[in-house]
Amino acid sequence: MALATKLEMRQGQQLVMTPQLQQAIRLLQFSNIELAQFLETELERNPLLEADDNTDAPVRAERDSESDDHIPERAAAESAADNTSDASASDTSGDDDSDWVDLERPAADPEGTFDTEYENLYPDSTRTEQMQDATTTDSGWASLRQRGAGSGEDVNIEAYLQSETSLRDHLSEQLPLALSEPVDRLIGQYLIDMVDEAGYLPADFDRIVESLGAPHAKVEQVLSRLQTFDPPGVFARSLAECLALQLKDQNRYDPIVARFLENLDLLAGHNLPALRRAVDIEMDELLEIIAEIKRLNPKPGLKFGSEYLQPVVPDVLVRAAQDGSWIVELNSETLPRVLVNRTYLTTVTKATGSAADRNYLLECLQTANWLVKSLDQRARTILRVAEEIVRQQDAFFTHGVQFLRPLNLRTVADAISMHESTVSRVTSNKYMATPRGIFEMKYFFTSAIASAEDGAESHSSEAVRHRIKQMIDGESSASVLSDDKIVELLKTDGIDIARRTVAKYREAMRIPSSVQRRRDKRLVVRVSQSEEAL
Repeated sequence: MALATKLEMRQGQQLVMTPQLQQAIRLLQFSNIELAQFLETELERNPLLEADDNTDAPVRAERDSESDDHIPERAAAESAADNTSDASASDTSGDDDSDWVDLERPAADPEGTFDTEYENLYPDSTRTEQMQDATTTDSGWASLRQRGAGSGEDVNIEAYLQSETSLRDHLSEQLPLALSEPVDRLIGQYLIDMVDEAGYLPADFDRIVESLGAPHAKVEQVLSRLQTFDPPGVFARSLAECLALQLKDQNRYDPIVARFLENLDLLAGHNLPALRRAVDIEMDELLEIIAEIKRLNPKPGLKFGSEYLQPVVPDVLVRAAQDGSWIVELNSETLPRVLVNRTYLTTVTKATGSAADRNYLLECLQTANWLVKSLDQRARTILRVAEEIVRQQDAFFTHGVQFLRPLNLRTVADAISMHESTVSRVTSNKYMATPRGIFEMKYFFTSAIASAEDGAESHSSEAVRHRIKQMIDGESSASVLSDDKIVELLKTDGIDIARRTVAKYREAMRIPSSVQRRRDKRLVVRVSQSEEAL
């Protein structure tokens, strides 16, 4: 067989992931905090970009709640500012105009995938005047004025005068009053730094002693002094020790209580007969000790300030309109606005003589235009997905979680002509504020559970979990529902579900078994009766 060489031409399509396209995909998946950090970096790197801190009416849409076939109409925002229009509409020769929002469904006209042009995303606004520098000799006040100007908000004096005391600060303030020796203070401060938010030390205390390089007896001596600090119960290495420290502070610690705390595992298992035998007391006295233990604080450190937790800021706002429809709008607080400073570009271009400088400015201009366009499409894509979620889950917003419908990514993607991977990126790390609370957008995507009736609509797994929780919450000590009984009740409501599925949902909600719940309810009744007798 002879081998021969020949030339062939083949035509095909291939998706090329340019660096800008890859960054655009990441931009779509960013949360509002990650997006703010990214824009801050871009503003520092690109001299032609500037932030527009004006807050205007957000992009919104209305959905008719009476018709599931109604396609939401997006209300176009007002005309953008001149700087924004120039940034979005001109000098786009270097931009990649591919529809980055939906890679799997490329369109001939990428701007045609939206109802308006890129320039119409952000309403017309003018730059607010920056706060004038303070003409005061007080450098601290001038610093506060400067901070307020940078954030675009009035200075909140109370934010600087009031601060929540943390547990570490509270313990450190007591340290010099309890310990006078420098070595003891050094050990004490190290132990304070090791305390967690609940007020506990790590269980492996020997490793702490080894890290300090001090005699074990010395560290134990310092620890015993620290365990007298306020709040009572701090510096404990176990729950039993924490409760013992609080009882000692109340002068209620005795050998009987000591034996009780040594057998806390029996109390956790609700094995009261075995606990009574271990402590060697009568049942009535045992119930009195249990009632007293319940009044203690198992995590004494939590009443002090802890680490700052970033609050959830919703990306989409949903509210009811007067005609019964739903208004879906983007949250203006998370809607970033960046402008291209063309005045600065013109000034610098006139003073630029070298080709390298002109190429640098051209690259900055192309990057700035791409960023403005990408933020535009990101915002509109989030809005389109949110509109479709509200349309699909209209019964949830109207009647509650028990009416949550089964929903998957493909259903939303097909409805708005996008790929399901795009919908998945949009709903990642995004939150929606509704009249029923703030939910992650992925919360509305739930699996389906078949109906017990032929031809009936399936049920959402989240709605079934909610119904199971309602049944268990309504139990009494005399009628605790088993998993089999819950299955029977759900089938009478038209929900076909297996017993193991009920058990899985119950365990996911951290609800104990029917045997454990029956013990808990009986214990609560007996403890309540004991407290009333006291």
